This record gives sequence, C-alpha cells and structure tokens, in this order.
Amino acid sequence: MADNLICGIDIGSSKIATVVGVNSVETDELKIIGFNTTTARGVRKGLVVDIKEATGAVEDSVEKAERMAGHKINKAFVAVGGPHISSLNSHGIVAVSNPQGEINEEDVQRVVEAAKAISLSSTRRIIEVIPRDYIVDGQSGIKNPIGMSGVRLEVETHIITASSTNLKNQERILSDLGIENQGFVFSGMASSEAVLTNTEKELGIVLVDIGAGKIDLSIYVDGALSYSSSIPIGARHISNDIAVGLRVSLDSAEKIKIFLSKSFDGKKKTSQINLKELDLPENLTEVSLKTLVDGIVAPRLEEIFKLIFEEIEKSGFGQQIPSGLVITGGGALTIGMLETGKRVVGLPIRIGFPEKISGLVDEILDPQYSTTVGLLLYGINNDFNDKDNFKNFGKILKDFKLGSSINNLKNFIKQFIP
Repeated sequence: MADNLICGIDIGSSKIATVVGVNSVETDELKIIGFNTTTARGVRKGLVVDIKEATGAVEDSVEKAERMAGHKINKAFVAVGGPHISSLNSHGIVAVSNPQGEINEEDVQRVVEAAKAISLSSTRRIIEVIPRDYIVDGQSGIKNPIGMSGVRLEVETHIITASSTNLKNQERILSDLGIENQGFVFSGMASSEAVLTNTEKELGIVLVDIGAGKIDLSIYVDGALSYSSSIPIGARHISNDIAVGLRVSLDSAEKIKIFLSKSFDGKKKTSQINLKELDLPENLTEVSLKTLVDGIVAPRLEEIFKLIFEEIEKSGFGQQIPSGLVITGGGALTIGMLETGKRVVGLPIRIGFPEKISGLVDEILDPQYSTTVGLLLYGINNDFNDKDNFKNFGKILKDFKLGSSINNLKNFIKQFIP
C-alpha cells in the first residue's frame, strides 16, 4: 500500500475517540478517512477504573471508525494523561566511539540511553524520552550532532513517566480487541503536535489540554518539550458547579454549559438566557447570565487558572514562555475562558484548534479532538510506519534474551510476515 494507514485512540474520561488517517506518500499530507467518538465508560481522571466497561466502550468506538474508514484497525497509538503522569529532566554523557571523532547515530542512541539510566520505582514506566539539547565538547545548543566532530557527547533529555498499572490496563484493553499498541503518547504532547506552531515552540509556550477529569500541561522552551504534568481537575467540575448552583442534573448542566459555549461570545448584551430549546427535564427555561457566568462558571475557571499558574511556577520555566498559553481540549470553549485566563495568568492566551489535516475534517476540527489528531501526527513525525520494520531487526536480535518474555520472540518472527 503506497499510502500508510495510521490510527490513534484517545481513552478519555468523557469520551473514547478513534481516528484513522492515511499518510499520503505523494502529497505528504495526513488525510482523515475514519473517525468516531463514543461516550466513555470505566475511565475516571485518565485512569481505567473498570476494565470490562472500558473495553466495551473502546470496542464500540473502534468498530464504528473501522466501518467509516473501510479498513481494519490492527495497530494504533494510544494517548495517556492524568495525575499519574510525571516528568523529569535528565543528563547523559558518553565518549564518541569513532577514533576520528565523528559522531554517528549509535553515539546519539548511547547518550540517550545513558540519560535514561535513572532510578525509577517499580510502579512507574518511562513512556517518552525527548532530547532537548545536545552538547559536543562543551558546546551547547546543538539540535542534531550526527556528522559533527568531537570526543565527548552530552544530552539534556526530558523523560515522561506513567503508572505502569494503568498502562498495563490499557494494554490489556487493546490486546483483548486484537490491536497492537504502537506506543503510549502523553496527551499534552500529542495535542501540541496538532495545535502548536514551530515558532511558538521555539519562543516558549505552554500547552494546556483541558479534559473532562484532568488538565494536561506541556511546556516548550527553545523548541523542545521541557516540562510535563497533569492537574486532577477538569471541565466536568464546571458542570458539577452548574448542576449544584441551578439544582439540575449533571446531564442538564452539561447541556447548559455546551449551549453557553456555542451561543455566547461574551459580547452579547443580555441579562437572561433562554433555555427552552434544550428541553430540560427540570423545566428550566430561563436563567440569569450574570448568575451563571459570574457566579458559577468564573470562580471555577479562576481556580483552574490559579492551579495552572502554580504548575508553571513549579516548572521553573515561568520566565521563558513569552508566547503565553494555548488552551485546547474539550473544556477549551467554556464561556469566559480567555478573559479569566488573561486576568489570572497575565500572559497571552489563544484557543488551539487541530490543524495540518485534510479529508473528513468537518467534525474533527474541534479543540476536543486535538489529542486524537495529534496522535496521528506524532506517528508520522516519528516514522513508525511499516517501511521501518526492518530497521528494528538488529535491535530485536540484540535485545533478544533467553530470560525475556515470549513477546520478543513474537516480535522477531513478525519481521518475516508480510
């Protein structure tokens, strides 16, 4: 197949989103050919809490996306986020192996491996190691050292770790459905692929992905991901506040929140909001805009932005993000989001919509699908397509140990299956 099929699955707290794309070799463009979003079950704050329910929800979403795409999903990238995510920056040093002092790909791999040698609890697993900066013989600021001359190679890396228990649960869901996991990708990092520009990353920026049960943060400095974290609060907390404040059910509160986000841009001067078209079971037909926005939504948004500000301060990169914040995710379009954010954080803020895609994009060009689209872009940028399978041949032979799991043997044999 000239065009490479690529899939992404976002197992979120409120929705399971599956997207299928084709990376066209001729146009070098990502074309969406299948998409589905299903109400999540068995997931809370990014963690699987009921594996049977979650498997059923993922199966529904995958089947519908397969029908739309006309292709079977055999492998996919999976987004992970939530409070179990943590990150650290690590340093690695190696001597250049070539006597002539020319740095090759193997030296780069060795120095990254050296940076990965950190003490880690048995309950944690490394899901991403991102080189931020290479240093050759004391000269820093190098993005790609291959081919350069030097005797000592160093690297500054950003390492993202996640709860191994949650990763195993997600792997179990995929294996039950016969889908090969091509890799776990931090939700904030995936969203960055879809909504941030290279200029913003170079200048320094914070990507804030507001989900239903958690907020994932990614801070980029000098073009590289430098800090990742997650806050255990999300857009569902705003719905909870509306439900309590207006004495309505959570479903009705969610409808009111979405209606507000779509109908009001903050410029319309009106004192009452007509809710008749929502046909709520509580027979609530009118509510005061001031009560709802200033009294209920704004205080929660203020709290959210204070937590985001604290996280930015904690990262130590607060002075290196002149591009400000990009808000994306399902909660990004909440009424008053930009105004409250600018007031609390005091930095430029914009809403991030997924870009760099074509095909069936009408439904998907929405902040809530930034992570799902980003998974596909991440897959393309990191070149995990079929054509690279034989590159792994030597690595699998080298990694193959008698005491290791049977999976290594399976991977080895797979290289010869067309």
